[in-house]
Amino acid sequence: MSTATLDDAQLYRVPDAMRLLRMSRSLIYDQIRTGRLRSVKQGRARLITANGIREYIALLEKEAEGAT
Repeated sequence: MSTATLDDAQLYRVPDAMRLLRMSRSLIYDQIRTGRLRSVKQGRARLITANGIREYIALLEKEAEGAT
């Protein structure tokens, strides 16, 4: 089993994003559906951009700051 990092690629399949963000498949798709996690489609594959992951993490950090 390989471990993905943001430096390895620019596009991530959902299982890779699940490992990077330590989230379940359903939560990843829920975040994509609500627009909080940006993704693209290539053919039938749903791919999450490295920048989309960075922006999502920044959003979580911003929300955490507002909650304190």
